[in-house]
Amino acid sequence: MYDPDELDEEQRERQLRKKLNEMYLIEFHFLVDSCFRRRFKEFCKKMERVAKHHRFHLEYHESTKISSQNISQIRFDIPYRDLGFHGVPNREMVLIQPTVRCLVNLTETPFFLVELDRVEHIHFERCTFRSKNFDMIIILQNFDVLPLSINAVPMNELDAIQEWLTDCSITYTAGQASMSWKSVMNLVKGDPRFYEETDEHGESKPAGWQFLQADDNHDGNEEEDDGDEDYSAGDDDDEDEDEEDEDEEEDDEEDVNGDDDEVGV
Repeated sequence: MYDPDELDEEQRERQLRKKLNEMYLIEFHFLVDSCFRRRFKEFCKKMERVAKHHRFHLEYHESTKISSQNISQIRFDIPYRDLGFHGVPNREMVLIQPTVRCLVNLTETPFFLVELDRVEHIHFERCTFRSKNFDMIIILQNFDVLPLSINAVPMNELDAIQEWLTDCSITYTAGQASMSWKSVMNLVKGDPRFYEETDEHGESKPAGWQFLQADDNHDGNEEEDDGDEDYSAGDDDDEDEDEEDEDEEEDDEEDVNGDDDEVGV
């Protein structure tokens, strides 16, 4: 026979053991993270001292004369893991993490790094209710360079990414279709009034990158209109058929009445 008190005691022990393990893991991760941050901070300070001592500058050639004003101040960023999201920037799914100034993945080669100061706009492709993932297109300020893409980002991470972009003051749009970005960039470079609300003829148009979202909405409205037309046409056919059936029934009734009159005569 099973003793209920013994079963309750075993259940309490399991719950206590689970709670202690969770507390241990939390404390362990905190210590590891604190140790890593402390060691990384020491490494950054050491690198800054070495760079300053050797008058190192990233933007100048070795043969360029460097004055005291041109000495670079090397800065290090620590990725925010809480803001990270998964995607495929190259060949495989990786964790992409933002820093203060960049968006990076440094765990898999080839490394992925984008400076936020060089980002012009973000566009999300294949954003539909049925999709499980979407593509994140990074448009750079240099329009001669094709946009970068992060594919297969899980749909449940879209809201967090958009919130992070808003905090960084980076504009974004979303659409259902996949774009031919080489053609899009050629169109943008050839439009001197790209950021204006009117074209050269004075007609209104979407300003800037809003045309990506406007075109998508326009396509969706056309599909809805086509569906309404089909539905209306179907209804008209049904009404015509009903009217023909009623006319046939009236003709049959008149024929029957005519036969009855002849019989009576």
